[in-house]
Amino acid sequence: MELDNLTLRELQQESARALATFDATSNNLSKFNKMAHHDSQNWYKAILADYISKHGDLPSKTGPGKTVKLILSK
Repeated sequence: MELDNLTLRELQQESARALATFDATSNNLSKFNKMAHHDSQNWYKAILADYISKHGDLPSKTGPGKTVKLILSK
């Protein structure tokens, strides 16, 4: 999966699905903060790369993220 091909909105939605499946504590999220260095798009990509490494594809396509329903999808 080439994360650079996703639009900003797609990155936001996919990372929201992934985050909904994580144990989102400060300690667990700090690794993504270190990887992104105050760049939100890199932060989304870091979260998605972690999710993809565990589940094989984007949260909307596989794993526990597939069942996450977003309130505002557009």
